[in-house]
Amino acid sequence: MSEKSKASVNGAKGDSYYQALALSDWQQRYAEKIRTPEQAIATIRRGDKLFIGSGAAEPQILVKALIEGAGRLADTRIMHIMTLGVAPYTEEKFTDQFRHNAFFIGANTRHAVAEGRADYTPVFLSEIPALFKSGQTPIDVALIQVSPPDKHGFCSYGVSTDVVKSASESANKVIAEINPRMPRALGDCFIRMDDIDLAIPVDVPLLYSHRERADDVARRIGKNIASLIEDGSTMQMGIGTIPDSVLHFLTDKKDLGIHTEMFSDGFMELVEKGVINNSKKTLHQGKTVASFCIGSQSLYDYVDNNPAIEFHPTEYTNDPFIICQNDKMVAINSAIEVDLTGQVCADSLGAMFYSGIGGQLDFVRGASRSKGGKPIIAMPSTAKNDTVSRISVNLNEGAGVVTTRGDVHYVVTEWGVAYLHGKNIRERAMALIGIAHPKFRKKLLEGAKKLNYIYKDQMLSPEESVYPEDLEAIMTTKDGVELVVRPVRPTDEEMLSDMFYDLSDQTIINRFFSMLKSMPHRKLQQFCCIDYNNEMSLVAITKEGPKQKIVGLGSYHLNPATHRAEIAFLVADAWQTKGIGSFMMQSLVKIARAKNFKGLTAEVMRDNVAMIALMHKSGVPPKSVPVDGSYLFTMDF
Repeated sequence: MSEKSKASVNGAKGDSYYQALALSDWQQRYAEKIRTPEQAIATIRRGDKLFIGSGAAEPQILVKALIEGAGRLADTRIMHIMTLGVAPYTEEKFTDQFRHNAFFIGANTRHAVAEGRADYTPVFLSEIPALFKSGQTPIDVALIQVSPPDKHGFCSYGVSTDVVKSASESANKVIAEINPRMPRALGDCFIRMDDIDLAIPVDVPLLYSHRERADDVARRIGKNIASLIEDGSTMQMGIGTIPDSVLHFLTDKKDLGIHTEMFSDGFMELVEKGVINNSKKTLHQGKTVASFCIGSQSLYDYVDNNPAIEFHPTEYTNDPFIICQNDKMVAINSAIEVDLTGQVCADSLGAMFYSGIGGQLDFVRGASRSKGGKPIIAMPSTAKNDTVSRISVNLNEGAGVVTTRGDVHYVVTEWGVAYLHGKNIRERAMALIGIAHPKFRKKLLEGAKKLNYIYKDQMLSPEESVYPEDLEAIMTTKDGVELVVRPVRPTDEEMLSDMFYDLSDQTIINRFFSMLKSMPHRKLQQFCCIDYNNEMSLVAITKEGPKQKIVGLGSYHLNPATHRAEIAFLVADAWQTKGIGSFMMQSLVKIARAKNFKGLTAEVMRDNVAMIALMHKSGVPPKSVPVDGSYLFTMDF
């Protein structure tokens, strides 16, 4: 056989031979790295700077061994974002051995930070990796947990890639628990066995998070947020009863996608129903993108080897310039407190540091720059059993601003949605007072007046009044335009002013029986600040570009002496004869009937032919008598 033929044969069988040889090489190197937890921890020196893996991927066995070996250590610096496990190194008895630095404060480290036995570094989640890689925050040893190596010698970071990947790549030494229960997540989430210095075989369940049952407040917040999410949106949200409630109200949506720093169990349910399919994403189409997940064992099983999910480090998932490449990006984040100018405190209770900056501003800024994006701040309106308003005149002393008043867009509570971006301070204050708990609105109004944020004579809807969201409806005009018809809000004053100054003289005369030259705030607010019981006003709203516009107003005011309500209508000139008045008339009749009013009345000028015709379309036979230059209509139920 020729040399060439021999080479050909050797090459044919040599590929598999050398692959097997390479395989056995890394396996041999792996075997040489195996240590017990105690042996691995023994390599840590006094004064070393340690990183501990995140969330559900905290290396619990190594942390336990670290504590057991604390006697020989001193001034060991420990850093991490939130972990689910215990953090005994923050206990007072270990003051000389350990000092923790939290990039995000979890429940297990909060007490130590509050007492000054641990530190807190406020930093965007997207920028933590750069601290490691640049050496500004050096890491001597990274303690992590990964999946067993695949046939190519790569381990997956599993449920937590986040900042663990950059910490491992920056550390002088990597000590890894190799856990067969860690799912093999896919994406940019692998570490070579050759880059692990010491391997600790373990077989322990992952840490998990219990799902709390959503209360009525969380469900109402979730419903309000869900109303903002359009088909084809890409979402970011966290864990808890509010995100779960949002997901609950999205079952009628289509083609939703996920680009987030984390997700939990509620996500799976919408995937199974086909609501989340990532088909309309404009970045990573068809893929869920995240950096970590926390939840149940079912969630971890779902993640395992799932090609529909990609895990990436936070310098990618949380980069605002990456996030904004997703059209219709909806970012949902929480807050502790929001002041009347729109400043959002999310990491502290007054001067007490509570959590962290995390990825909130990363996603707020990313979503705000997304085509059709919506950054949302969500929170209950109160705390401490309804004794404290989370919407405040001023932030509490010491409270830090995470999302600035210039970054904030939507704020959502169980009482509604306030849109603040591009609004002046007066508009912001009124919008936020409108979604505060009713029992605190008067106090907030008074505080806003003292600071000259709003008109000195600004009225407020009565404290007992509750915005009747069940009266919100969609109508289609005769020429096929969809309008939102809903009860008026105090924040509608500007739009009503715009409508008034667009009206023709004749339309003004028909409605007010005289030619009004102006509609100042003192008069206009009377249309907006109502009790929704004895008074009701419905507005018809259209959207022209990014701006909403009121094109119709229908109102009643109850006369307690007769128990009949006087009604009146106003429709913008360009929108008359399109069915708006008829729709509002029928709606007001239905509302008045439900409140057991005796009937309705209306005074109409004799030459107002359109309004006279409307009286006969109410569904209630009208009676009319002439009064001076008008007719007085009575419609008894």
